[in-house]
Amino acid sequence: MNRLRIPDWVLLGACCGFFFLWQLSAFGLIGADEPRYAQVAREMLDRNDWVTPTLSGTAWLEKPPLYYWQAIIAFKIFGVSDWAARLPSAIDGSVMVFALYGFLRRFRAGPALDSGLILVSSAAAIGFARAASTDMPLAAMFTMALLCWWAWYESGSRGFLVGFYVFLGLATLAKGPVAVFLAASIIAIFAVTQRSWRTLITSLWVPGVLSFIVVAAPWYVLVQLRNPQFFRVFILEHNLARFGTNVFHHPEPFWYYIPVALLGWLPWAVFVVMGVIWAVRKMREPGADPLNLFLLIWMITVVAFFSISKSKLPGYILPGIPPGVLLLANYLRDRFNATPHPAAIILHACVCAALIFAGLTLRYTLLQHRFSWNRAEMAPLVVALVVGAGVATLLFATGFRGLRVATLLPAVLTMAIAIRFGSEPLNEELSARAVSDALTHISPKALPVAGVLISRETEFGLQFYRNQPIPRYELGHAPSGEHLVVARAGFEKAFARDVPERKIVFLRNFPEQNLEFFWVAGAANSIDH
Repeated sequence: MNRLRIPDWVLLGACCGFFFLWQLSAFGLIGADEPRYAQVAREMLDRNDWVTPTLSGTAWLEKPPLYYWQAIIAFKIFGVSDWAARLPSAIDGSVMVFALYGFLRRFRAGPALDSGLILVSSAAAIGFARAASTDMPLAAMFTMALLCWWAWYESGSRGFLVGFYVFLGLATLAKGPVAVFLAASIIAIFAVTQRSWRTLITSLWVPGVLSFIVVAAPWYVLVQLRNPQFFRVFILEHNLARFGTNVFHHPEPFWYYIPVALLGWLPWAVFVVMGVIWAVRKMREPGADPLNLFLLIWMITVVAFFSISKSKLPGYILPGIPPGVLLLANYLRDRFNATPHPAAIILHACVCAALIFAGLTLRYTLLQHRFSWNRAEMAPLVVALVVGAGVATLLFATGFRGLRVATLLPAVLTMAIAIRFGSEPLNEELSARAVSDALTHISPKALPVAGVLISRETEFGLQFYRNQPIPRYELGHAPSGEHLVVARAGFEKAFARDVPERKIVFLRNFPEQNLEFFWVAGAANSIDH
């Protein structure tokens, strides 16, 4: 009797559903970017304008529109919510997982399923597939573009070359000309290493270039015609200045992306490094697979380019994560019947144990900003050690054949634990959704809200959840009518000077985010405070 076997696409779909979609709105939008991008998409939807992104009614030209378009469609179908705002990245991440699987299934027999499972359970993919941002749309489109280019290079099929240009156009709509520069650099470096100028020249196929122009150019032309400042704001400030200066205050050391990439590959990082070392060694052998060289160039180019940049954020490195996954998949195909080095097994087991421990203690670290090492709270360490011991035992017994199970089970456990115990404190400590809910509870009337010395994260978050601009007292924008104030704790006297002779009532504090809420009477109802 045939052994029951789950089809690959069912397994990958279930993993994408769990890692990318499950409890997608368990906590509200966090940071400044998530609510800001979501609000831009909502304003474009409200105005039925698919060209000019706006925030508070003013043109917001920092990013191209691909994420906004995807979010608009999600809002149209499911309504405006933080879940719908994150859905585009979850879908893009899932498409990227299946793209890696389909690519290897077509061009390298054996490691296709491993590539999809590794990517879907890696920390970088999970984190950015569950975020309302432009990083995953760029990474997904860029990855599919380069996979199409290699498919053309190996098969000679012009259809794949058209796919390369179409996806490159979409990547350019996701985050701008950086996609074109990176793709051109990777292909050029690979062509030089192969001593094949013909590869570079034939890549510049006129119908393909026209396909890129048809996909990417119309929006850039229209937005420039409607907003003459677009070139200065987007190209000069948010591309060239962001790369060459620290104008946006994201300085990090040159080596920053090395640990970021390693963290992004967790829990597979140990074996990704081994796969990279294996690929480098294989390059010296006769008949070495050129795909491994291409993947190395892809990964190193992305890391090196953004390492040179003066402005660094973790999401920039996301397009460099898939080639590491593919290298590991190829390595596993080569070493399937072998046993990893004992040191690698122990280190990998420690990584899995550390992830379990981090998930179990996430609530403590978020709420208490520390973990107490008393006897009653040692259970997370015991559980983590048991999991780590189980991973090591399985790998010593099965070798590389058991790596998939030995890594996926801790990844699933970590994800489930983190969502179960971390969602509430993440929402209360970091998301403006909790602040907005508290304001609605104490004042059901839909009053305007103003801010006093609040963070950008709180300002943009309230703007999305309240669907209104948040004027700032410190900028001289105190509303004239009745309104609520969200202020940094301890600054009532400071903002009271801006509304003399208007009644101010303290409503409550919100200690989780060091805030206080006030009601301020309209100017027509002025009385002494």
